[in-house]
Order: sequence, then C-alpha cells, then structure tokens
Amino acid sequence: QVQLVESGGGLVQAGGSLRLSCAASGGTFSILFMGWFRQAPGKEREFVAAINWNGNTVYYADSVKGRFAISRDNAKNTVYLQMNSLNSEDTAVYYCGGSQRTYRYTDMYDYWGQGTQVTVSS
Repeated sequence: QVQLVESGGGLVQAGGSLRLSCAASGGTFSILFMGWFRQAPGKEREFVAAINWNGNTVYYADSVKGRFAISRDNAKNTVYLQMNSLNSEDTAVYYCGGSQRTYRYTDMYDYWGQGTQVTVSS
C-alpha cells in the first residue's frame, strides 16, 4: 500500500518562499504521476502541479506558473514543490497525490497524503 507523507509547510510572509516535500513508500512503481493540489477554506481542492514518473514532464496550474517548481528524486522516493513569490491567495492545505492514470483531476488520483498547511501573511 502506497503511503505519502508531506512536510515543509508553515507560515511565511508575502513574497517569501517555502519548499514542500512528499515522501512516498510502498508500491511506488505503480504510480505514473505525482501531483500537488491545494484546498483553501470553503473551496474545492485544486490542481497545482504534477510530474511524470521519470521527471521529464511537468505540468502547472496557470496561477502558479513561473513561481512554483515541481521536481522529484527517485532515489529518495520524494517529490518537491518549491514555492516562490508567495501571496495570500496561496494560503491553503497542500496535498501530495499519486496517480496510476493521469495528472489533472483529483478523482484520477489513487493515493493522498494527509496535507500540510501553508499560510502566507500579508
């Protein structure tokens, strides 16, 4: 059974940076895409970024292009989300997910982490 554990969230001032990590274990060979999603209070979970199994293809939501960068280290079974130029609209719980199918939609993901809170103060 695949387990995903996020870390790296916290409180940061607007304009600052954070790096989130997602450590995967157990049967990760079946995962084709790793993605980051976020959910703000009262809103649906939304796509942020994704990366394919070997790291040579990445995808971003328009709202984070040019500010966020997703990467992976397969030797460590870890996916990262570098977040720069943060603003208050980035405040949310960030979730790491693993999909055996495609990258874009939450219902296509088979595995989820517990989430990590990111709060950006203005």
